[in-house]
Amino acid sequence: MNHSLPEYHSDRTVTPDDYQPYIGKDGVDRLKRLADPVAGKSWASLSSTFEGGGVAEMLHSVIPLVRSMGIEASWAVIEGPQEFFQVTKKFHNLLQGVTQPITLEEIFGEYLGTIEANAKRANIAADMIIVHDPQPIGLTASGTFFGNVLWRCHIDTSAPDRALWRFVLPYINQCAGAIFTQPEFVGAGLNVPIYQITPCIDPLVDKNQLYNDRQALGTLDALFSEHGVDPERPILAAVSRYDIHKNQGTILEAFRRLRQERTYRQPPYLIFLGNTAPDDPEGEGMLASLREQAGDDPDVRFWVNVPDNDRVVGALMHVARSFIHVPTREGFGLVVTEALWQGTPVVGSKVGGVIKQVVDGKTGYLADSGDVEAIASLMARVLDDPQEADALGKGGREHVRRNFLLPELVSRYLSLLDYYSGVSDTLPHFRLDSVSHNEIAQALRRSHPHIPTPLVDGDLTRLRDIRSAAAAD
Repeated sequence: MNHSLPEYHSDRTVTPDDYQPYIGKDGVDRLKRLADPVAGKSWASLSSTFEGGGVAEMLHSVIPLVRSMGIEASWAVIEGPQEFFQVTKKFHNLLQGVTQPITLEEIFGEYLGTIEANAKRANIAADMIIVHDPQPIGLTASGTFFGNVLWRCHIDTSAPDRALWRFVLPYINQCAGAIFTQPEFVGAGLNVPIYQITPCIDPLVDKNQLYNDRQALGTLDALFSEHGVDPERPILAAVSRYDIHKNQGTILEAFRRLRQERTYRQPPYLIFLGNTAPDDPEGEGMLASLREQAGDDPDVRFWVNVPDNDRVVGALMHVARSFIHVPTREGFGLVVTEALWQGTPVVGSKVGGVIKQVVDGKTGYLADSGDVEAIASLMARVLDDPQEADALGKGGREHVRRNFLLPELVSRYLSLLDYYSGVSDTLPHFRLDSVSHNEIAQALRRSHPHIPTPLVDGDLTRLRDIRSAAAAD
């Protein structure tokens, strides 16, 4: 990839064999078989930040693994002022159905102005280019990409704000495909091939190290001392960004209801752990509001931007009696995966990717995101029955091992690279719609023979028009 945007550099070395303790020899061999045909091909990623959030965490692990298998993997980020990220945070909310004002100046000034500034610096060429989420989507129409561009949507666009969806839709339909976490998240009007890829966690990183009690308590000792936490008392943990969709206020309300209705010899703590991120300007305000709601509650703690964050997250997940995550909207929720991997049962809400992970009664419990009484009751259930909680935790770890570890995510991207680079005409088995890239391209070539072969994104000016050409053929 040749560009002047900031690019990720890593000296981390990891190979498929490093994952054998988690996926077995068969899993490692499968990953290598998928990588062999596309060795030497190029795969570029574009997002909004190198740090903070699940996208960045996954790419930190994906890049070195893919490079070890002979693939030219790269990752760049767009840049912009704080005002740009304030606008794209509104995009994020509006595309998930939140009613929020947004002005034409924000769209055509801050957003498109920043996109134009980045376009002057970008020149991205690769066999497959993955553009992550709404922030950089405007670049797909800038003429700065050469290759097959796919938009990776990590949020739920099933019921978006109609005006904003109409604004972003042409940019998405400019792509060679779109990737969603779940079929239910796909917004209306897409005219490109659609694929499903579920986020995954990397068991090799510090956060997902499988702790024992001694290791976890040792990692947390300084924070326990700083915040006056008695390690003998049970902990309910809530780990996430401070975001309107994360619904932390309901967690706090349910925790208060729990203590009103039950008396414990060793009362539980509720610990909120979360970081602020450069592409999430609303986080500070949400945190301030939550602190105000908590007041001087002696059993509530806030750990914000803690040192050695990843190890602290993993250790806290391990020692917590339960992880509480009841968002109103959730693309997937890698924090749920992380908790389950540590053997901690989850009290979750019946939304988005949480449902895929929390199998009610087997890996945790589910409640409606606004049902304070039910959430409090499930908190009590986990606290009152340690044996059942332990069984749920074991089930959760196995569920993650089988479905949500990084090699599975990489295997799907390798299948896409195999297909879009022209190595194979085999359609990826995780395609959600009925129109394939090759089917569309072949129909277009028959009706428009001047377009060269193989097709790349620069030739596919509007896949909506291509679909029309295929239908007319």
